[in-house]
Amino acid sequence: MIRVNDLHDVPWREGMTVQDVLDHLKYTYALITVSIGGDVIEPEHYADTPVPDGCAMTVFHLAHGG
Repeated sequence: MIRVNDLHDVPWREGMTVQDVLDHLKYTYALITVSIGGDVIEPEHYADTPVPDGCAMTVFHLAHGG
């Protein structure tokens, strides 16, 4: 199980990536920041960064405006 934002539990599966978790939660914002265990994952690595079973993942959307 992956715990996201201390709010959502996502079932883990072999080979799961950061992008898989974002897709599962339907997070499609343009400016998303992800960290796993305190380590920030660069957006260009979401599709190839594995997510370990039992990890805590933080996902937040950066917003800006005037």
